[in-house]
Amino acid sequence: MDERNQYRNYFLKSLDIESLKERYPYSREHIDEILEIILDVVCSNRKQIRIAGDDKPVQVVKSQFMKLDYSHIEFVLNCMKENTTQIKNMKQYILAVLYNATITINNYYSSLVQHDMATGKI
Repeated sequence: MDERNQYRNYFLKSLDIESLKERYPYSREHIDEILEIILDVVCSNRKQIRIAGDDKPVQVVKSQFMKLDYSHIEFVLNCMKENTTQIKNMKQYILAVLYNATITINNYYSSLVQHDMATGKI
């Protein structure tokens, strides 16, 4: 089995892709695209990958992507759904959101709760 298929099998399980597709049936193709972008990164032979305008060592990016789980992919789907600006380079946008997902997800959801509490939505 080649490296890409090994990683595909790993991420299909670790991200619980089938459950994501069941929960988000209208985003099945988006989920497949996200998975392919993840695979492009973890299988890359490049020395650096550009994330949000910065060239990062590929091993650092791979490490961040290996930390991704189901909730991070939900986070990415929500970010894409909530975005109202035109995205000129979708792949770069998704790369940046995936890379930052493990770093920012807790603060993102805390901010949403604080906003809802302040506006009386909770």
